[in-house]
Amino acid sequence: MQFMGHIKLHIPGPVEVSEKTFRAFCAPMIGHRGQGFKDLYATMQPQLQSLLYTKQLVYLSTSSAWGIMEGALRNLVAKKVLCCMCGAFSDKWLDVAKRCGKDAEGLRVDWGSPIRAEAIDAKLSTGEFDAITLIHNETSTGTMSPLAEIAALKVKYPDVMFIVDAVSSMTGTKIEFDTLGIDVLLAGTQKAFALPPGLTVFTCSPAALARASQQKDRGYYFDFIEFQKNAADSMTPSTPSISHFYALASKLEDIFAEGLDARFERHLTLANKTRNWATGHGFLLFPETGYESETLTCVSNGARHGGRVIDVAKFQKLVKDRGFLIDGGYGKIKGTTFRISNMGDETESSIQTLFSAMDDALSHLG
Repeated sequence: MQFMGHIKLHIPGPVEVSEKTFRAFCAPMIGHRGQGFKDLYATMQPQLQSLLYTKQLVYLSTSSAWGIMEGALRNLVAKKVLCCMCGAFSDKWLDVAKRCGKDAEGLRVDWGSPIRAEAIDAKLSTGEFDAITLIHNETSTGTMSPLAEIAALKVKYPDVMFIVDAVSSMTGTKIEFDTLGIDVLLAGTQKAFALPPGLTVFTCSPAALARASQQKDRGYYFDFIEFQKNAADSMTPSTPSISHFYALASKLEDIFAEGLDARFERHLTLANKTRNWATGHGFLLFPETGYESETLTCVSNGARHGGRVIDVAKFQKLVKDRGFLIDGGYGKIKGTTFRISNMGDETESSIQTLFSAMDDALSHLG
């Protein structure tokens, strides 16, 4: 399904969607309360559990990831939430928490730096908090925080809910939900899943469900207890986007045909190639060394330590003229960085084609 003048997406989301996935998305409608829908969801459930390395039910919400991010606050924060902040999207979670009427405090680090366990430990040791929010892979800066290191704190603070956004890392890198012992793991489907926007995949620990059951103002649309009750019967609490379910079923076929380990390795290989392209052209990487994302690369445009400086907007346009869209930076680092996605269905061949276009664009910058 090709469209005239289509610009291939290498932004951090939405990413390219395959023809196979689009065909599945356009399947005929079925009743969302009928057996056909139940069978569709039930068929995907064990695959989703394998993908998230969990024995818990995996829920599907017709919403952006922010719906479940807000829902997690409403379901799980009774006392005070610590919002770990290392970029535009993790910074936003503090604002969302306050808009939900929650007592909230930010744990801030410089953009490009990861969240570290010792900083969280120091905050949680005060006893003030009953939940934390963490973005595993901060898309605005291309920085991946050490999730296993942070999750290890759960043993020390079993009554603190660990809420993790894996929006741009789920399916691109291995995240073992049960082994980590975290409480909520969520992701929108428009990034590493390589589906159209509008669906969120998430799961909850038994402790999270127990906490939610005690919350009197958790609402309805994002009520975790309603998701659990309905998922047990292969249903959703409210009318779902059936097209997304068909598309997800098709994508899960692709994921397991490739194999999870092969998929994770492919993403890491492509991320390394993209980093090498950037450094090979005189650029520096924006994240601290050792904490670079495995699904996108945030390139510093001379913002740190004297690397190469270009006109990012002009470079982005030249690349677009060659049929590819990369990102010109986000938030307060727009223009001083640019971002290149390797997530979803990208291959060594497709990423090399992008590199060739960027090489040609650089040669015309003057």
